[in-house]
Amino acid sequence: MYVRVGAGAALTALLAGCSGAGGGATDAGGGGATLNVLMVNNPQMVELQKLTKDNFTKQTGIKVNFTVLAENDARDKFTQDFSNQAGQYDIATISNFEVPFYAKNGWLQPLDSYVTKDKAFNQSDILKPVQESLTAADGKLYAEPFYGESSFLMYRKDIFAAKHLTMPAKPTWQQVADLAAKTDDPSAKMKGICLRGQPGWGEVIAPLTTVVNTMGGTWFDKDWNAKLTSPEFKKATQLYVDTVRKHGESGAAQSGFAECLNDMTQGKTAMWYDATSGAGSLEAAGSPVKGKIGYVPAPVDKTDSSGWLYTWAFGVQKATTKADDAWKFVSWASSQKYEELVGKKIGWPNVPAGKRASTYSNPDYLKDASAFASVTQQAISSANPKNPGVQPRPTAGIQFVDIPEFIDLGTKVSQEISSAIAGKQTVDQALKTSQALAEKVGKEQK
Repeated sequence: MYVRVGAGAALTALLAGCSGAGGGATDAGGGGATLNVLMVNNPQMVELQKLTKDNFTKQTGIKVNFTVLAENDARDKFTQDFSNQAGQYDIATISNFEVPFYAKNGWLQPLDSYVTKDKAFNQSDILKPVQESLTAADGKLYAEPFYGESSFLMYRKDIFAAKHLTMPAKPTWQQVADLAAKTDDPSAKMKGICLRGQPGWGEVIAPLTTVVNTMGGTWFDKDWNAKLTSPEFKKATQLYVDTVRKHGESGAAQSGFAECLNDMTQGKTAMWYDATSGAGSLEAAGSPVKGKIGYVPAPVDKTDSSGWLYTWAFGVQKATTKADDAWKFVSWASSQKYEELVGKKIGWPNVPAGKRASTYSNPDYLKDASAFASVTQQAISSANPKNPGVQPRPTAGIQFVDIPEFIDLGTKVSQEISSAIAGKQTVDQALKTSQALAEKVGKEQK
């Protein structure tokens, strides 16, 4: 998950487009049909685009026109199209953040009837936390996952060995901060850790909120009272900011997932806390650090686990007239067979994993992804979006608060946090401003 900006335009469209539920879905009729699919430009989805014509289209006769955009642009576009039920795209990659209110607003086609008929798809194989995150309050399933992810800590085993350091099997955040200090080595141009600092509700806010959760904090209590200036929220934010300022990557205030992945791949950092999906790139053929990385669960403090839960999934627009053909594509792209295709054609570390239990019993996958497979599966399986902290929450979400307003709120708060990481203000100043912003949202929710 790495959303770089606050999609103000997306939020406007999201809230303004609740009126149209669109027309009914009818099949455009088998072979010869054409589907329009909007996707983010993540590596796994670019690979999907390359594999579709010679496999899916060849098998079904259904052509697929892909629009592949940077995440911010894709999110703005599918929000506008789905909220207006314009029908420009039959399918879009949406996440577990959007599903609850997209479903509530009638923008998505329920998939339960297709799942029931399509026994080969094997819905029971989808990991339970991922499946639940794509199921709305009405109990219906509204999207199928392309890949799922949690978060964990990655570290250079060789660097730790050279410095006679031991990574705990289940580290605390204080231990991570201490290890960052010990592995920070300017003479070797090696930073102790890479942590996202880039503004964006899906950038710095994602990892930071997991730290807040496990250290006893929350954005809102069960009555929607904002808690960003609570001692727990302050403690977590101060540790995060201090750690990345003292021992983190250069230019941390503008570093996100992509920048940290590059730093870890190029051997510029000893540790990296981020998405489990990053491991595939680190262990891919040709990676300079392949085989040198160790993987342990997300650091904790007061909770047993703290990894986030995120999935890019295929949602079918309610207004489409090609729902049956859309399901054929979704079921193919989310299938076990597609994973096997990627493994054989591109490489097993590149498989869009994190969604099916069968992936983690596949000997071919485990052979090439053994370094991170079990830790990833455990992280996803232990994720609990409904209860990620130590106190009741008003809504679900681990690394985000699952309300449309969080797009704007999370982005504005992220700008304050990034400013503190850049040294332009203190953590207390950043959180004081953020608290006022959160209070306004909390009052609207009450």
